[in-house]
Amino acid sequence: MNVIEINQLTKYYGKHRGIENVSFSVEEGEIFGFIGPNGAGKSTTIRALLSLIHPTSGSATIFGKDCIKYGSEIRRDIGYLPSEVFYYEHMKVKEVLNYSASFYDNVDTSRIASLAEVMNLDLNKRIDDLSYGNKKKVGIIQGLLHEPRLIILDEPTGGLDPLMQQTFFELIRAENKKGATVLFSSHILSEVQKLCGRVAIIKDGTIVRVENIRDMQKHNYKKFTLDYKGVMDVQHFNLEGVTNLTVNENSLHFLFKGDINRMVERLQGQYLLNLLVEEPSLEEIFMHYYQKEEKEAQP
Repeated sequence: MNVIEINQLTKYYGKHRGIENVSFSVEEGEIFGFIGPNGAGKSTTIRALLSLIHPTSGSATIFGKDCIKYGSEIRRDIGYLPSEVFYYEHMKVKEVLNYSASFYDNVDTSRIASLAEVMNLDLNKRIDDLSYGNKKKVGIIQGLLHEPRLIILDEPTGGLDPLMQQTFFELIRAENKKGATVLFSSHILSEVQKLCGRVAIIKDGTIVRVENIRDMQKHNYKKFTLDYKGVMDVQHFNLEGVTNLTVNENSLHFLFKGDINRMVERLQGQYLLNLLVEEPSLEEIFMHYYQKEEKEAQP
């Protein structure tokens, strides 16, 4: 069963394109990544999905229900953390969270205290005394306090220090194990790599592709680093499947897609000081997809 289904979703602001023909689905119980640089259309897609803005065309459903027609009903079972959080600054943290809890049925208020303990957040502080990172913690707790079936996170880790980011990831994994489906939007690819099983890549308002992260990393590419003595004929490695080839002093770096035995044959007779073959980072693969998409778009 798909918790989220987005079909040809398009949003224009006047003549300016926000997103165009965005389509992907999120299965029940998965943590799905939504990645792209700032301004690529991630937040616009999410806001349209939540019917906070109305799309120009296309459709989206959550829990099998149309997002526009049943928006208020659907949102009761969604926890949403926007990329930017704003609150009434004169209120205390616990007042904000209790007020948020009042919008839902049968919220166990002890959950607020337990989440605050996990996130190391003082409930008695005033909002206007909080750092940006602590305000983000308030947003995280606000999004989780009613134990939603679907958690939508838009750039959730901004302002959190590395240790708190790890705590946050563990919290999201725990909610997922309890049955929550997660849509995780970020421009920080290492975050998506840690949490998600599948990912949609968006650029300039359109989806580049949807893929399994494990397939992207392990089945498609290898990252080669060659340390050599003397002069290396770079053209020797200019064969089908080689991309992102760069030279740095006496080191050669590239991504290779294909039969690794072909590359081993090319290495014969070369004077190597060291050879490293490893899995490329998601960021390196991500940039490759962008470059490939740009080349395909050229006439």
